Amino acid sequence: MAQARVATTITTALSSPMTNGQVNSDMDANLKRLGENSWEEFSIDVPWGTVEGKWWGSRNRQPIIALHGWQDNCGSFDRLCPLLPADVSVLAIDLPGHGKSSHYPQGMQYFIFWDGICLIRRIVRKYNWKDVTLLGHSLGGALTFMYAASFPDEVYKLINIDIAGPTVRGVKRMAEGTGKALDKFLDYETLPESKQPCYSYDEMIKLVLDAYDGSVDEASVRVLMNRGMRHNPSRDGYLFSRDLRLKVSLLGMFTAEQTLAYARQIRCKVLNIRGTPGMKFETPQVYADVIATLKERASKVVYVEVPGTHHLHLVTPERVAPHINQFLLDY
Repeated sequence: MAQARVATTITTALSSPMTNGQVNSDMDANLKRLGENSWEEFSIDVPWGTVEGKWWGSRNRQPIIALHGWQDNCGSFDRLCPLLPADVSVLAIDLPGHGKSSHYPQGMQYFIFWDGICLIRRIVRKYNWKDVTLLGHSLGGALTFMYAASFPDEVYKLINIDIAGPTVRGVKRMAEGTGKALDKFLDYETLPESKQPCYSYDEMIKLVLDAYDGSVDEASVRVLMNRGMRHNPSRDGYLFSRDLRLKVSLLGMFTAEQTLAYARQIRCKVLNIRGTPGMKFETPQVYADVIATLKERASKVVYVEVPGTHHLHLVTPERVAPHINQFLLDY
């Protein structure tokens, strides 16, 4: 396993040195883990249908709530969860319109940041969970960040992978893209299933592999597509299971000022694992600014860089799990 290292490119933006992310390899080697078969399907009723997912570990224990990235599904955690401590449980959900979860009704748009925060709150209130621990990758990390900021006294730990906060867009780009996004949404809304592309299994795997542009390998694509596609018997092929309208669901982007304002609200313990090279951001300095801002008021901030792609938790989970395990057990 490659050793995690402190980010040398952004430490100058911080008020004090970051935790170096050294892991106790002996502890991790001797850890009893959840294992590959310690999960079962999960379903919760919501006003528009159901939210589906996978519950790893004991159902008698309050779980870590895990949220995947945009257009992924809860299978994103299928390789990471088996490496986590056996005495934790994880509820990994398919966000609305993703995986096996219900799509929104016709006429509704996906404002995924705000919708996602509300979904977390809906689940937490239903089960009356306290002092929750949240785990998120990419979009899921933005949602858990926002929830921790919105309910700062109710989150115990926040673990984010290759994301610091909501994706930041320049206001000029947002303004220029609004009209096109609305037209695309209406086009997708009225597109019948008979007109949607249908592929053979191998064609689907290759298409997705190419679309992720190196962030995942073929084996990881097959894991994601267990929930990410569905068979269409009338055409003897496969369609994406996710809602096409998700392609234009990013209208509610944030400015840097908004993201930093929410960062100042977070009080819990934070672990941020950044992939190197990871994901490319339109405004990369914001990542460093968010981490620095978190350090002002969060009770603890651990930041590490781990060699890997944006989907490092799926492609190389053995590099990510030791940092999460130490954060769960030692902090």
